[in-house]
Amino acid sequence: MTNSKHDLCFSLLLVVQAQHSHHVIQQVLSHLDNNNKNTPRVRAGIVQVLLETVAIAAKGSVGPTVLEVFNTLLKHLRMSVDFELGDSSRRNSSTSVSSARGKESEERIVQNAIIQTIGFFGGNLPDYQRAEVMMFIMGKVPVYGTPCHTLDTVKIGHQGTKRIQTMLLSSLIMVTSGFKSKSMAAALPSPFLDPLFSISLMEDSELRQLVLEILHNIIDRHDNRAKLRGIRIIPNVAALKIKREKISKQDVAFMKKHGQQLYRHIYLGVKEEDNVHKNFELLFTTLAVLTIELANEEVVIDLIRLAIALQDMVLSNEENMPMFIRCGIMALVAAYLNFLSQMIANPPFCQHVSKVIELRNMDAPYLLPEHVFRDKCPLPESLDKEDRPLYFQTADMAECLAGPGYNAERLSVPYVPQVTDEDRLTRRKSFVDTISLQVDIMSNSLPDKSPLAEEITFETLKKAIDTTGLEEQEREKRRQVMEKFQKAPFEEIAAHCESKANMLHDRLAQIFELTIRPPPSPSGVVSISSGHTQHQSVPVYEMKFPDLCVY
Repeated sequence: MTNSKHDLCFSLLLVVQAQHSHHVIQQVLSHLDNNNKNTPRVRAGIVQVLLETVAIAAKGSVGPTVLEVFNTLLKHLRMSVDFELGDSSRRNSSTSVSSARGKESEERIVQNAIIQTIGFFGGNLPDYQRAEVMMFIMGKVPVYGTPCHTLDTVKIGHQGTKRIQTMLLSSLIMVTSGFKSKSMAAALPSPFLDPLFSISLMEDSELRQLVLEILHNIIDRHDNRAKLRGIRIIPNVAALKIKREKISKQDVAFMKKHGQQLYRHIYLGVKEEDNVHKNFELLFTTLAVLTIELANEEVVIDLIRLAIALQDMVLSNEENMPMFIRCGIMALVAAYLNFLSQMIANPPFCQHVSKVIELRNMDAPYLLPEHVFRDKCPLPESLDKEDRPLYFQTADMAECLAGPGYNAERLSVPYVPQVTDEDRLTRRKSFVDTISLQVDIMSNSLPDKSPLAEEITFETLKKAIDTTGLEEQEREKRRQVMEKFQKAPFEEIAAHCESKANMLHDRLAQIFELTIRPPPSPSGVVSISSGHTQHQSVPVYEMKFPDLCVY
């Protein structure tokens, strides 16, 4: 059937009354299944008709076909990606580049039509159904290292997996647009939040951008993002007329449970080497929206600690980050603390932030967003820790926040992201794994022969006896641990201990799984092969009993 015939037939179908439109939706879905191998143009036309039908259904009764519609559309989205990747892999000398690109662009038309339909359908659902659809789509996003029963990523490889992830996250952006939930716990339950955050740690700037946009759609319940667009030093935040409400008890509980998880992913996402201007813009918006929607006095202190930790990470530069990323992080911290100081309306805090920004304008403009994100902005060769006036000082900010309302003493406790086993799922090494790997490499690279004996002199003996420096380091380490457990919030300590306990439990479970096997039995062992159960008996004389059982 040609496109013109499709248009004619379905134009007639669209006169069906809204309350009966779900019958039409089922017929169109069946028609799409029957034409799953037709040309991209025909499939895109059928999806367009489905969009028009859904527009009618949105005004009446959609019926029980909600998840069926999404399941079918996501299935065809996957098939379209398969076709696109299959065509590109089958290119040979007989296929011209222009025709191959034409097929690729036609499949993109199908994919965009499907995403548009998903977004329109999801956008017209009530919030409770939309939350179900969000969970449904997230369940189909392939997350590295986790079983994904709905998508066989082995067949499509890394490129196909990324394409599927991009398409599904784009669909989620469409579905979550305009989503308003009174409770963050209902909007961001753990089964949705955990895989979303796992994707936010992927080494791909585009995927991280999509994750942040989804978070903005869900967290920003008062539509303030348009006022915050672009990372910059906002001279007068009050002029933006930010809309906000008092933080509810449910949202306070949500931040107590998931706050450390949010801070951790911001901290790790900021230092990615492939971050571009847009990533920093979205990270700034994330921090600002968190402040508006979910920040009480305790969360404000946590966010300031996070900002200080980002600044310290740049100055110590233990990870040898590129200078653009270091300056970008400094610019992000400046833009956010400028916004935060005005949001909490603390004049001494505003004055301290403004003073640092003013000095940067004169002496280090590359540490401000208006300069560092411009094309061809000259960057320094290094950043000097000793230029203290150019950086935000913890002691000064604590002094500004001293008094009723804020527990400023907690600012002296450095923020450290909680240790989890999550990096294993995102093709990363945790800090502990990295140290273990370095030890293994160093031990394996040691030569077989023993190294030459070092010449013993008076100076070497003196250094060996002098342990003052080591004792000083140990005392400082103990002091920091004591200070953390005395001043850090209970939720942060609990999350830190819980993550360590979970890691230990996982390791023990792996060890037990490898070492513990059921003992042999004369009655036989049950084995399953080819789907059939088989009993294999073990003769008594072949069984090995423990020494204590033999006499």
